[in-house]
Amino acid sequence: MKKLDKLILMSFWGPFVITMSVVVFVFLMRIMIFYIDDFVSKDLGITDYAQLFFFFSLITVPTALPLAMLLSSLMAFGNLGEFFELTAIKSAGISVVRAMAPLFIVAVSVSAFSFYFNDRISPWANLKGYSLLYDIKTTKATLKIKEGIFYNDLPGFSIKVDKKEENGKLKGMVIYKHSNRSYEVGNTEIILADSGRMYSINDNRYLVIELYNGTRYTDEVSSGTARPAYISSPIGGGSMPNYSNFSRNSFKHFRLTESLSSFGMKRTDEGQFKYHEFMKNISDLTSTADSLRNSYNETRKNLVAGSQQYYSYNYREGTDKTLKKGPWIDSLLNKPVSDSLKKEILMNTKSAANSMLSYTKSQKDYLQTKLKDATKYELEKHHKYTNALSCLIMFLIGAPLGAIIKKGGFGVPVLVSIIFFILLYVLTNQGDKWVREGMLAVPVGAWMANTVLLLTGLYFIDRARSDSRLFEKDVYLMFVKRIKERWASRFGKSALIQS
Repeated sequence: MKKLDKLILMSFWGPFVITMSVVVFVFLMRIMIFYIDDFVSKDLGITDYAQLFFFFSLITVPTALPLAMLLSSLMAFGNLGEFFELTAIKSAGISVVRAMAPLFIVAVSVSAFSFYFNDRISPWANLKGYSLLYDIKTTKATLKIKEGIFYNDLPGFSIKVDKKEENGKLKGMVIYKHSNRSYEVGNTEIILADSGRMYSINDNRYLVIELYNGTRYTDEVSSGTARPAYISSPIGGGSMPNYSNFSRNSFKHFRLTESLSSFGMKRTDEGQFKYHEFMKNISDLTSTADSLRNSYNETRKNLVAGSQQYYSYNYREGTDKTLKKGPWIDSLLNKPVSDSLKKEILMNTKSAANSMLSYTKSQKDYLQTKLKDATKYELEKHHKYTNALSCLIMFLIGAPLGAIIKKGGFGVPVLVSIIFFILLYVLTNQGDKWVREGMLAVPVGAWMANTVLLLTGLYFIDRARSDSRLFEKDVYLMFVKRIKERWASRFGKSALIQS
């Protein structure tokens, strides 16, 4: 390897590692902030958070690689240009394209790695990460009671506390204990206490509620039927209340023990999430998309045959089963019928038409769903390739731009990189939107962003080869000055002619 190649590679790897780490961290924090409400007040261990951060860090890698490649290549050649090393390289008879050769090989290698990552690691990380996130989101919050507000997350209880003291003592406690039939009979047990405390035992598996100086009210209702407010009086036409066994017990110390099993995080079967396109590799996506397309085509072929059941006429044997004008139809149409029979015919016709309309709508919705799902899987399959190739395309933009701009550091390169990354994001999403709306074919919409940016990169390479001053202010000032001079000379000649 030549010293020139080593110089360029050394100037590239440092910014690449730094920018890759920063970009992954930024995308990871964006995801975490988006789901921060689902993590609050959840009794999760450090292991759960570590696993979640690890899986989502892997998920962000395919998105971060193109941006890191663009920024690091732009910084590498920008630094070479800023410190006149690129000028020395050109003066030695080495072209910009030859100087880009070692990084081009790196970009191809990164694209190959990105493709393998998208096809093998990303589906696994998506499955693990989003299934864990779902389990965290469905986990109930820890038992945190606020003053003056009923707490209803503990199954079977509604608890209110007037005041919470620093030593853990609770003042003015009201507890509604609901039975399994509370929706029928209402609240059957109420406990009032002057004070109390709550704590967990056996590794947070059980909750203990200790109450002091209170009263327990219990309304015992028979388990046969629900208790109505009033029943018919056997004497007269009025009504009388339905009495039940009511008891009131005072206590100085009362203790309740309840299970906290509903608050622990339970892992869901990961097989429930494998249907999503992000959880599949290229082979699975191809198989699923082909299956949906075949189902779509098969359903379309059977539309006419399936609709025959909604018609009341029968085909004659020996015909080609197509309606044709003939004497057998004319004879039916001209046959005299009574008013009652005509009414029955009209009712049957209307019923058949409604059935046919319902059948048509259901089949249309079914076909649209199949086509939409097939398009979704085909788009994801194409994005496995486009995301990988975007790393190479971003290098083809960043390297010549750095040679043209001749600015290193995190100033101008970061700004330019953000602009092109936003352009890549917008074009990708717009292409996907047009594909889902049926305006573009799947390959055209999926590859639209890469095509536009590839042409942009080739243009920048051509400008860098010719030592273009594309981003220098003096060039545009001179251009504006020439336009002003031409206009001034033109208006000056016209004024002389008029005089």
